[in-house]
Amino acid sequence: MLIRVPKKSEIKEHELTPESVYHSRRDILKKLGIVTATLPFAAQSQANIFDIFGGDDEKKADVIFERSALTAKPSIYGADLPLTPEKKVLTYNNFYEFGTGKNDPVENSQSFSVDPWKLEVTGLVNNPISLTYDDLLKRFTLEERLYRMRCVEAWSMNIPWIGFSLGDLIRAADPLGSAKYVAFETLYDPKQMPGQASQFVGGGIDYPYVEGLRLDEAMNDLTLLSVGLYGQTLAPQNGAPVRLVVPWKYGFKSIKSIVKIHLLESQPATTWNLLARHEYGFYANVNPQVDHPRWSQGSERFIGEGSIFSSRRQPSTMFNGYQDEVASLYKGMDLRSNY
Repeated sequence: MLIRVPKKSEIKEHELTPESVYHSRRDILKKLGIVTATLPFAAQSQANIFDIFGGDDEKKADVIFERSALTAKPSIYGADLPLTPEKKVLTYNNFYEFGTGKNDPVENSQSFSVDPWKLEVTGLVNNPISLTYDDLLKRFTLEERLYRMRCVEAWSMNIPWIGFSLGDLIRAADPLGSAKYVAFETLYDPKQMPGQASQFVGGGIDYPYVEGLRLDEAMNDLTLLSVGLYGQTLAPQNGAPVRLVVPWKYGFKSIKSIVKIHLLESQPATTWNLLARHEYGFYANVNPQVDHPRWSQGSERFIGEGSIFSSRRQPSTMFNGYQDEVASLYKGMDLRSNY
């Protein structure tokens, strides 16, 4: 008899987010008289307040964006495990290009156009690449991977992404020996993204949103370019048509709606690090031993069952539970100073 031994990083059934709950952060903040959009990183500064909300104060949103079914092979990551309910991921997320409230992305993005699209891979490569929308879905073998997702605000979800390895794309571009880092950039289109058109709506960020990884992080097997979730193409509020997923890092590292990937020799600028360097480091690895300056990272709140005063918490884990796969990347590094 074949006995399957699960990886330490795989999600256990008792950790899964229940289906029956979703809470409206914006509505609750209004009730408390808290206004956050006037500060560049105000939504993140309120994480200790959000932790008291377990929520069954659900706000309905009419989703009109049409998604297409995708065919993807199963993978070793999170295989055969139940999934966090799709509705939670579609309606509770951060995407400041469409507004700072948790409901804003789903409400403000449904007319977003993803086709035509162009994703360019440039910089220190022998073979620059330009991918169309069709290329994103067909050029590489798609896999379904169930990953934990941990937000820096100390809440988490478990999400079945569909995509392909970023490393496969980088290898196709044939990086030069001098390439040490990978920079990413989100689409800049204020006509479609109200947060980019308004400092108030977009939280004061200097757009376009930019992110970066070390090359060895980008080439790690876990690092995914996602084009879908729950068996279908991405919805715009989740970063359509292509986004990065780096499951051992805080969620803001997983940049959405990418149009540029650029290989370079020096460490690139990243949006949250530029806004608040002492709060949001370049690496942003999930680390329960290194608190955010204004709240603990030692535990996390699932978007789960219960009233607004009975949210369920669990201890956070180093590298979000992916120690076996990524700890070697940081051997010898001080992860307190390199946060």
